[in-house]
Amino acid sequence: MDAYKLWVRTNREFVRSLESLANGITWLLPERFSNSEIGPEAVYAVLGIVGTVNQHIIDTAPPPGRGFPVKPEKSGFPWSLFVSILKDAETVVEVGAQHLFGEKGKWNFLAVAEGVKALVRLAAFRDSGYRMLLQGGEVVNEEKILDVPEDYGGGMRANGWPGGYVRNGHQNGYSKNHNGIVPKNLEGRAMSALSRFGENAKMALDPMLLNRLRHPFEPPALVVEKPTLSSIWSEKGLSGRLFFVGEILSILRPLIYVMFIRKYGIRSWKPWLVSLAVDLSSMSILLHAASRPHRVGVKFYQLSTSEKDELKRRKLIWALYIMRDPFFTKYTKHHLEKADRYLSPVPLFGFLTAKVVELIVGAQTRYTYTSGS
Repeated sequence: MDAYKLWVRTNREFVRSLESLANGITWLLPERFSNSEIGPEAVYAVLGIVGTVNQHIIDTAPPPGRGFPVKPEKSGFPWSLFVSILKDAETVVEVGAQHLFGEKGKWNFLAVAEGVKALVRLAAFRDSGYRMLLQGGEVVNEEKILDVPEDYGGGMRANGWPGGYVRNGHQNGYSKNHNGIVPKNLEGRAMSALSRFGENAKMALDPMLLNRLRHPFEPPALVVEKPTLSSIWSEKGLSGRLFFVGEILSILRPLIYVMFIRKYGIRSWKPWLVSLAVDLSSMSILLHAASRPHRVGVKFYQLSTSEKDELKRRKLIWALYIMRDPFFTKYTKHHLEKADRYLSPVPLFGFLTAKVVELIVGAQTRYTYTSGS
């Protein structure tokens, strides 16, 4: 296994190109979207799982040994890998269940599959410290946001200098000369001398402080406690609560959608409308939580750059609603067939259009291709 990991990490570009080529070829396999043909979907799922595992191997490669040693992140269960494997295997579950139990029977298995994915995503959400799931949990949310103010009168500043001091100039009765920060008045100098004596004695007894003094350019490690549900609920107030509720709605939306399909059928507008309502509610709540005005002394949930990109991605996948029944059967399919008729007489371009329409109509028959889960 170690030899395979080394080969994947050494030839990562070749591996990715090979996976893309193989996945593209599977779309051209005959009977790809036949209800009784499990083989092509199984091949596609296996290729997807292999690609997911390879990407996980690449992402977990140790950093190069240059400069200061990099402290490894706390290891945990690879939830992102688990979510990706579940998504790849869900299509095989759908086709197999439809082949064995029919159109109506497959929704029981899809409901179980979505339930398992929801539980895994909730576990990943909790394990990440209740941070936004990126791409449904397939990407680890590692971007850090420091809630340290630019300047405050106590403790340590964001730039590493003690509160109450400035690097140049004057503040709080102190001035800076070539030996360091020295008080102006005699009483302050006496207190400073006593303080330095105490600090020297403490460092003589504390090897960690002595080592930090010997290596002044090595920044101290920041220990950031993982947020808990109670801390988000209490410290960040309404902003944190809104974020939590909005993200939970986003996680549970696919399960709610498939449960309504199971009860009312795929041709009913109720599952379509309920799913859209949950998506809109989740997005509105998350945006409201992130855009609340900041007040002094109150922490708010701040979106990182990757989380802002994730919200944009979630808006883009709303386009899948035009691919879901009953909207697709009533509106989208009609326009696709109309475009196919107009472009079919055009040499080559008409053939390509017909193939694209065929793939779109075929993919639309798969819940896992249009569910956005």
